[in-house]
Amino acid sequence: MRYAEKTDGELVAGCIGLLVGAFAKSAQVPLHTWLPDAMEGPTPVSALIHAATMVTAGVYLIARMHPLFEQAPAAADVGAIVGCATLLIAATIALVVTDLKRVIAYSTMSQIGYMIMAVSSAAYTAGLFHLMTHAFFKALLFMAAGSVIAAMAGNQSMNDMGGFRRAMPFTFACFVIGGLALSGVPPLSGFFSKDEILAYVAAREDWHVALAVLGFVGSLLTAIYTFRMIFRTFWGEPVEPARSLEAGHLYHAPEHTNPATGEVEDTEVGFPGADHHIAEQEGTMKAAMGALAVLAIVGGFLQIPKVTEVLHHFLEPTFADSRFYEELEPSTGLTTLGLVTGAALALGGIALAYLLWVRRPDAPGSLRAHGSILHRVFVNKWYFDEIIHNLIVRPFAWFGRFARNTFERLVISGLFMGGTTGAVRAGSSAVRAAQSGYLRYYAALLLLGLTGLGLYFLLAGG
Repeated sequence: MRYAEKTDGELVAGCIGLLVGAFAKSAQVPLHTWLPDAMEGPTPVSALIHAATMVTAGVYLIARMHPLFEQAPAAADVGAIVGCATLLIAATIALVVTDLKRVIAYSTMSQIGYMIMAVSSAAYTAGLFHLMTHAFFKALLFMAAGSVIAAMAGNQSMNDMGGFRRAMPFTFACFVIGGLALSGVPPLSGFFSKDEILAYVAAREDWHVALAVLGFVGSLLTAIYTFRMIFRTFWGEPVEPARSLEAGHLYHAPEHTNPATGEVEDTEVGFPGADHHIAEQEGTMKAAMGALAVLAIVGGFLQIPKVTEVLHHFLEPTFADSRFYEELEPSTGLTTLGLVTGAALALGGIALAYLLWVRRPDAPGSLRAHGSILHRVFVNKWYFDEIIHNLIVRPFAWFGRFARNTFERLVISGLFMGGTTGAVRAGSSAVRAAQSGYLRYYAALLLLGLTGLGLYFLLAGG
């Protein structure tokens, strides 16, 4: 029994180690701060790597390691709780961020929280289903955001955007399709995949029901921040870049600045260049965005609850050894309730966003004033950057300086490097002194050596 307990403890520890790797790879709290910073990269890179492929690898890892996690339920519970916490924390940050790409980045982080929660709760098909649909609509949103940012001559701040819906109708349509799918509005793909996750998590019963309820709260926040982004970008009075596009020419800013640092950049050698282009006017870009828009609409039909099970049967060989794969099945009533609730929350969130940022644009300022503490927490990203800086960066930086000033300077430079070179230098000086060139000195050394050798043999023979 003691050996079994020890083995279980080691298995849980190993699975926790796997979770740490998955959290870092898939930007789950508290190892998530790299993902928004990665938005410095080009938008197509963000669409492919930071939304659809690389960043979701942690979800795949947990799903493929399901035999271990099913034998270590404590570790699986940690994954489910962290995924739930991530989806809520990231959604609250996305409510207040004004950088267009960072809003989508925090949205990605939140949606991966849903996936992590799903695969950690044994809802494997649902989690991988959302991984697939999320790739379609989130890549579409990134590409559409890139089109807007290019039209803004590189400016990513929503505070400077507005009125683009007439100037960029194709980009606007793609943004709305991606936003509806992300929010979970039927019959787009996100509606089926996200609500299937919540239905399966609720079917685990016990405390997993609380995770499902919090997941629905996250759905409401998702709809609000998504359409906050859309309304602030495409509604309102057209800004100067939008008016320039309506007049038939691209807007060129007097100077292009780095969105993260504010540093002025050379447009002749960097983005957007002296003659930049936008997806709205490029056939190849429109073809790619159009394909993603179609997939965002129809991708969910592969796994309509209680109707089609294409993805479930496709993944069946992979999870044949799972004790949950066939047993865990939400009832028809639970599934229906989840779909209806999810759709209602999505539509309600869109309506609330419309009220706040279109009908009553002064309301967000009033809400910030009344909830100043919460707003401060959200806009400072829950102070994760500060916590990591104070608990990890500063101590390691201090240790590095201490090691440089003590161990490296005294031991490495002084003993090993300085001591070795000093010994060689002293030996060289002694040899140079002995090589004087006088014959009598060489004869004296030879005599001294022979005397010493003879003395050795005399003593050894005695």
